[in-house]
Amino acid sequence: MIIPTWINLLLKTYAFIGLLSHDGLINRILSLFNLPTQDLLFTAPAFIIVAAYIYIPFMLLPIYNSMKDIPEPLILAAQDLGANKMTVMRKVIVPLTKEGIKTGIQVTFIPALSLFMITRLIAGNKVVNIGTAIEEQFLVIQNYGMGSTIALFLVLFMAIVLILTRTKNKGGLMR
Repeated sequence: MIIPTWINLLLKTYAFIGLLSHDGLINRILSLFNLPTQDLLFTAPAFIIVAAYIYIPFMLLPIYNSMKDIPEPLILAAQDLGANKMTVMRKVIVPLTKEGIKTGIQVTFIPALSLFMITRLIAGNKVVNIGTAIEEQFLVIQNYGMGSTIALFLVLFMAIVLILTRTKNKGGLMR
């Protein structure tokens, strides 16, 4: 699970361009089975798939680290008391991994705001996110006031997310 994080972001993006392009691996497999080829590159679903692939490890690693610290007897005790798998998940596992979920949100959310490079390479100009909106305001339209306003709201939104997801250390003090 950690190996995809070792590869450069640009290399991962170009690998997906090779997979999703008109002559890419996916369309070659489709044509091998006499199925019509698809225009996968420069679409919103392609952007979502690539962004999810890139940022899923950053969300899963903190959650995994929280889950591995849950004692097995605690889960077995909940099952012995009559809890089914869904109840164990909802009442035992999720509350004990809440700090890992918060950390995962922080680690994933902030870098995901600057996906303008992936947006340009994978989705072309068909997907607009915050990073590309700021870039467009400054470089294309040259409306520096609007670009600054969007950037300011982005910083405020990031601050709100960080405040809402701050974690407590073992002494009960906020980190």
